[in-house]
Amino acid sequence: MPAARVSLEAVLRTAEAPRTGALWKLDGAARQLDANLVRLPSGAGVTEHVEPDLDVLLVVVEGSGSLHHAGDEEELAPGALVFVPRGERRSVTAGADGLAYLTAHRRRPGLTIGGTQAREGGEPACLLGRICPACGRVSEDPSASYCGRCGGRLPAA
Repeated sequence: MPAARVSLEAVLRTAEAPRTGALWKLDGAARQLDANLVRLPSGAGVTEHVEPDLDVLLVVVEGSGSLHHAGDEEELAPGALVFVPRGERRSVTAGADGLAYLTAHRRRPGLTIGGTQAREGGEPACLLGRICPACGRVSEDPSASYCGRCGGRLPAA
């Protein structure tokens, strides 16, 4: 996949003024990372939720607001960079002039039938070193040392 380069300022300026939500997202089938540029109007927010599987990095691009996480409220301003670990309850609220921020996190694994992967007899023996003992995910990268889903050490590492 070729390197992706985008001007966040240009995306914000060219998006129609009333348009909110995800204005841009990272594309490409073979990537390991997801990223989104989100714009919220004044007073709007992302309701409280828990992301059980993914750590998220949030970078404020313009505007102001607050991030509620880990029982605290953190003020957001341009240039703020906040790491929000998986499993932590969080919400975002835009300030009086709205809020635009970039999120980045590991890409979610593809969906499987029944929400689980087959654990018996499906993969050839040559892949055994690429199966995570903690969650059962097969790494697509033969040189990976850690699982892309749960972070556990792979047996071949």
